[in-house]
Amino acid sequence: MDRLTAMRSFVEVADCASFTQAAEQLNLSRLQVSRHVKELEQWLNLRLLHRTTRSVSLTLEGEETLSYCQEILSGVAQMQSRAQQHNTKLVGTIRLASPIGLGQHKLFDVVNEFIALHPNVKFQFVLADSLAAMVGERVDIALRYTHQPDDNLIARRLMQIDSVICAAPEYLEHHEPIINIADIGRHNCLVHTSQSQWHWLIDNQHQQLNVGGNLQANDMGVLIKAALLAKGLVCLPADLANPYLADGQLIEVLPQYVSPGKPLWAVYLSRSYQLLHVRAFIDFIAQKWQQDITKWQT
Repeated sequence: MDRLTAMRSFVEVADCASFTQAAEQLNLSRLQVSRHVKELEQWLNLRLLHRTTRSVSLTLEGEETLSYCQEILSGVAQMQSRAQQHNTKLVGTIRLASPIGLGQHKLFDVVNEFIALHPNVKFQFVLADSLAAMVGERVDIALRYTHQPDDNLIARRLMQIDSVICAAPEYLEHHEPIINIADIGRHNCLVHTSQSQWHWLIDNQHQQLNVGGNLQANDMGVLIKAALLAKGLVCLPADLANPYLADGQLIEVLPQYVSPGKPLWAVYLSRSYQLLHVRAFIDFIAQKWQQDITKWQT
C-alpha cells in the first residue's frame, strides 16, 4: 500500500464528506479511493469513517487520524517545495478564484505575463463573486475585495482601487442635474449585484446611498456597455473607468467627493501550505499591483 496516497484519499474524503467528490478531485475512480481508505483502516486497525448510503462522516478515531494525516501531508509538501527551490523552473498548477470583472480584466493580463516568465506553471480560473467558492472549488488563491479578510484566512494586501460614479454625456444632458448625493437616488442606476449601496467619504465621514434601477448584473462589462449607451449612472472601479473618463465617453458625477473602494487581497486557507509556484505568483502580483489606483484627473 502507498500510505501517502491512502492518506491523501482519506483526507480528501473527509474534506468532501463524499467518496464520489473526493474521487473527482483526485482524478481517481470511486473504487480506488474506497480501497485506499479501507487499506489505511486495515493498516491502523481503526475505523475512520461512518458510511451510509447517503453520507460519510468521521469517527472519533477518524478525527484524530485526520489531524495526523494533514500534518504528514503538509510536511511532505514542504519537503517537495524546498527541493523545488533548488530548481529555477517553477512547475505546477494554480487554481485561482477571482471576482468576474477582475478576472476578465487586470488578472488575465498579469497571469499572461507570469506564464511568459514561467511557462511550466498552469492556471485554472474560478470566476465567482462569492468567497464560498474558495472551499468548494478547492482553490489555491482567492482574490477578494474586502475591508477585513476573514480570521480563518491568511491574507496579503495587494492594492486599493477607488470607485467612480459616472455616466455618458448624452445621459447627463437629458436628465436632471446632480448637485448632491441625494440627487443620485432620482436617477436610473446600473448596479452590480454585490453593490446595492454606493459610498462616499466626505469630511472624513462615510456616507452611503441605496441605489437601484432597471439593470443589475454581476459583470462590470455589461454595466459599462449600458452606461456607454446612456442608460444610466454606474459605479466603476477606477482602473476600468479611467480610459473612458480620459477620452470623454464617460463623465464623473460629483467629482468633488471621493468614493473609496475596498482593498484587494490575495487570500488562502490557513490550513493550506503554499508551494513555491503559488508563493511566487502572489509575490509577482503584489509587486505588479503595489500602487493604489485613483480616479483619472482632468
